Amino acid sequence: MKLHPVVGHQAVLKAIAHAHIADSLPSSILLHGPKGVGKQRIALWMAQLLVCEEPTAEGPCQACRSCRMALGVEHPDLHWYFPLPRPKGASGDRLVSALEDARVRALAEHRAEPVRASHDGELRGLYLGVVKNIRARALLRPTMAKGQIFIVGNAELLVPQESSPEAANALLKLLEEPPGASRFILTSSEPGRLLATIRSRTVALHVPPLATDQVETFLMDAASVEPGEARWAAQLSQGSIGRALGFLPDGDKKGPLEALRRRAYTLVEAALSEGSAAGYSAAASYRPTQARKLIDLFAFVEAWLRDLAAVASGAGEHVLNRDASASLEQMVKRRGIAAADLTLALSAVEDARELARGNVNPQLVMSGLIRTIQRRVPPRAHLERVR
Repeated sequence: MKLHPVVGHQAVLKAIAHAHIADSLPSSILLHGPKGVGKQRIALWMAQLLVCEEPTAEGPCQACRSCRMALGVEHPDLHWYFPLPRPKGASGDRLVSALEDARVRALAEHRAEPVRASHDGELRGLYLGVVKNIRARALLRPTMAKGQIFIVGNAELLVPQESSPEAANALLKLLEEPPGASRFILTSSEPGRLLATIRSRTVALHVPPLATDQVETFLMDAASVEPGEARWAAQLSQGSIGRALGFLPDGDKKGPLEALRRRAYTLVEAALSEGSAAGYSAAASYRPTQARKLIDLFAFVEAWLRDLAAVASGAGEHVLNRDASASLEQMVKRRGIAAADLTLALSAVEDARELARGNVNPQLVMSGLIRTIQRRVPPRAHLERVR
């Protein structure tokens, strides 16, 4: 496997390369921005730059032995960590070794399939055992480079750690006293969920969304997606290649994000339908466990509510889900939806998200959300008829 070139973000890459050449690149960096926009790919590019034998102001040379190894994620001093499902039946020292075995397998999968969606529906975390593995490796001497480089992807998942910040605190100690010449590159789509002390020990660098045409071109060139499908997925992606890939079908199955998008529409439609039967049925369709799986769904619920607000305010050109414009217009007309009411409904989604992070029963979370949307978005068309 060879990593695909970084898509876009030339200003970010140039700033990193210039800082490295000037010997002013911080030892701990936090790359933050929306999901799937290329933060971990930039982190790998930065790691390649750090191990490169002939770096330039434009970046790594791409030709030396160290660059070639880094492009295959095979350099002995480049260590990439990311959230994993918790291994079943493992605890203590067995969990530490099981997590490392799982990481090795996941890296092999990345090498075999480097272009992949940023969402797969599995619950993942950065457990204390992962940080113990990082600490043990950081105490070793580098093999080829001046120091070891540790990439910690989706670092916000250090926080919900078995109801305690144990993993985050363990990482903080490494950032405060990095062994030898070790460097740490963290990525996060929700930096506000990191411990404030971790944020204070890193230099933050924002990674913005890509242009829609950059996403579309990547899908066609790197993932061999048909032009029409690439355009549709890119438009929904909000500048995120990882999101765009999640909308694409996998054989006969819908892409994981497309399935979530449709489920979110069904939920919003049920919440805004006449009576309460559809809402209760929608809430009951969710399993009573694994509330954290709802968090990605809520982003789509928010998107549908914003689209309804755009239609209700006469700004239909700003709708994200353009393939559903006609259905949105019908919903607004049928219920007489006011844009101001949808603003109130959006705050209810954030409340539901916090409940899900607290692992409250999903059926209770969803029934509460549906009832709140129904209450905050009354059927004004019916009220007008009564008058």
